[in-house]
Amino acid sequence: MTPTSAVASALDRGAPGFRHEMYPHHGTDEFLSGALSFIHDALAGEEIVLVAVSADKEQLLRSEITDTPAGVVYLDTTALGRNPGRLIPAWQDWITAQAQAGHPVRGINEAAWSGRTAAESAELRYHEWLLNRAFAGSPAWWLLCPYDTTTVDPEILRAGRRCHPLVLQGGEHTPSDAFSDEAYPHEPFGVPCDPFEELAFTRGGLSTVREKVAACAGAHGLEGSRLRELQVAVTECAVNSIKYGGGGGTLRTWVEDATLICEFHDDGYLEDPLAGRRRPTVDQLGGRGLWLVHQLCDLVQIRTGPTGGTTIRLHTYLDHGGSLDEPGPRT
Repeated sequence: MTPTSAVASALDRGAPGFRHEMYPHHGTDEFLSGALSFIHDALAGEEIVLVAVSADKEQLLRSEITDTPAGVVYLDTTALGRNPGRLIPAWQDWITAQAQAGHPVRGINEAAWSGRTAAESAELRYHEWLLNRAFAGSPAWWLLCPYDTTTVDPEILRAGRRCHPLVLQGGEHTPSDAFSDEAYPHEPFGVPCDPFEELAFTRGGLSTVREKVAACAGAHGLEGSRLRELQVAVTECAVNSIKYGGGGGTLRTWVEDATLICEFHDDGYLEDPLAGRRRPTVDQLGGRGLWLVHQLCDLVQIRTGPTGGTTIRLHTYLDHGGSLDEPGPRT
């Protein structure tokens, strides 16, 4: 089922497909009203609800929902870090587990927009669009995405309306007149921060790539397990450039806003927009490189096209450590 046809069929409750709905709300009270109505409606239909919201909103919901705790599960996403590339697999794991157990499901997902860098915010907007691709043809489920119009930037609200086929407003669930299923309009990358270093590499040059990254990282205090994780990630990207990007590529490294950025560019074209955002199966052959990169880096940005080649930026934050712990649901 295509994303567009899934939208049409999901307007009827219980229809197959993924129902992706934006909920623009005005402040905390309106959030609580809409979220509670959504949850109680789900519980009345014997559906399980996974709630991924900020800690303060979680506490508000917990204080209001005390009689049926087994039907509401809270997802701790802090272990995922700030990389939106890790979010889709977390939802897919939970949806799959519930479907196998025969449980119909809903979700509430409030994106954490405040405090994000411009790059993180851009990737989170893209993640909202990718959800329609990731769950096309999935078991039927309904995801409500709250957006607080009193705090969220207008540009983020516009992007949200573009990415959600449905909208909840004034108590009505209706198709969004702003939704677009066309190719996502990525913001172009900015120029590297000066000074940056550049290295062209080909087959047999992986050790040189690792040495270049180690030298740049060491000069800015990145060491230990964080450096080892980055070394694995850059090796995966370089290998992909060699295998799929015309035999080699170009590596650029620089530091910007306390972030070490390693940029790979090659002549290849990455056709699958969900590459690296699906958990590999146990018996899967290949296709694990970008998945691993997403788990090891604080942020991964990919820009690709059939004529301009592929550019991948790996972000490693220099001012804190990372966590590879799996997120877990909480009742």
